[in-house]
Amino acid sequence: MPLSSQHKVYLPATARDNQYLLAEFVLTDELVARFPATHAETPYQALYQNLAQRLFELTDQFGLRNVHFIANGKTPVVRFHQEAYVLQTAEKILFFYNPSYHEAHHSFFDGRVRERKISLLFLATEQPLRSNAANFHQQVTALLTEFKNRLALPDLPIKVRDHQHLTYDLFAKAKGSKESYGFKLRSIDARYKARQCELPAHSALTYVIVNLPLSRRLKEQVTLDLQQTAPYLPLYQHVAEHFVSACQQEDLQHLAVLANGLLPLVRNSQYDKSSYGKELQMIGFDPSSEQGQIIRDLPGDKLVEMMQLVIFATPEDQTDMGYGRFMNEVESALRRFAKAVNLQPERDDLTVRFHQHISYHS
Repeated sequence: MPLSSQHKVYLPATARDNQYLLAEFVLTDELVARFPATHAETPYQALYQNLAQRLFELTDQFGLRNVHFIANGKTPVVRFHQEAYVLQTAEKILFFYNPSYHEAHHSFFDGRVRERKISLLFLATEQPLRSNAANFHQQVTALLTEFKNRLALPDLPIKVRDHQHLTYDLFAKAKGSKESYGFKLRSIDARYKARQCELPAHSALTYVIVNLPLSRRLKEQVTLDLQQTAPYLPLYQHVAEHFVSACQQEDLQHLAVLANGLLPLVRNSQYDKSSYGKELQMIGFDPSSEQGQIIRDLPGDKLVEMMQLVIFATPEDQTDMGYGRFMNEVESALRRFAKAVNLQPERDDLTVRFHQHISYHS
């Protein structure tokens, strides 16, 4: 096999692409003082409305068509969907949209509550997203600079996170999607430099999250004793053992197996500690750990609809050409795992989401 082919992964043409930037800044006393309350029952209404208005006034100027102002303490989650809609839960605010068609400007806040931070969410809309990613990043950062200037706070610290992911069914070909495209999956930094977009000092994460629905056929592979305090633990351990074994055969050593019903947020453990909420779970990997890291969160006392499998990329997984070789190893491991637990490609879904993420303070 030619060397270049070894560093390309061929993903189905039906793979879905997403990019969004999340900019966050602390709501300081100085900012609050600039927008005095106009109503005692909603003391922060004027503050949020003014900040949102200033943001949306800039969106046309910088060519950004899907932007949201969030001041409700909830974590944004972005997914591809043919229909555009927003769902809110206690801890999450979920945005479903198709980058090719959907545009929106919305604000989410409660004027009675002073939140700790403000989040500005920018969803990419220019197709093809990966080719236009650097330009989109520059549009957003230029807007943020002007936003700070209009607040007369040019030194306001803003944390910028650039999230990009590709989502596809590992079994798409077995379901009839024969066309595929080759990707080198270069790092965000390398792709941006090639398009004259220089990033400041930043941290970067690359990882894969796999959604595994617990089908009836999968559950029947293990005998469950529902009288036990953790009756579903044998099922979760069965999946975990086959997944870890398949990954280790590909020398993939930074793994997580989750069966707790929570949404995982992957972070670098050198900077962020693991934590749990009622809906979200922050899991931290140490990319410098040579021994690898296996995280298991398998409570076993309740049956979840879906398990989540995480494969974290270390610096050694990145080549000069990108993460294509890493993803080929991931796919080989997943196909081995699927065979071990008797998944049927024509009927079962194994959703793979390849994440790239950078963050820095501007």
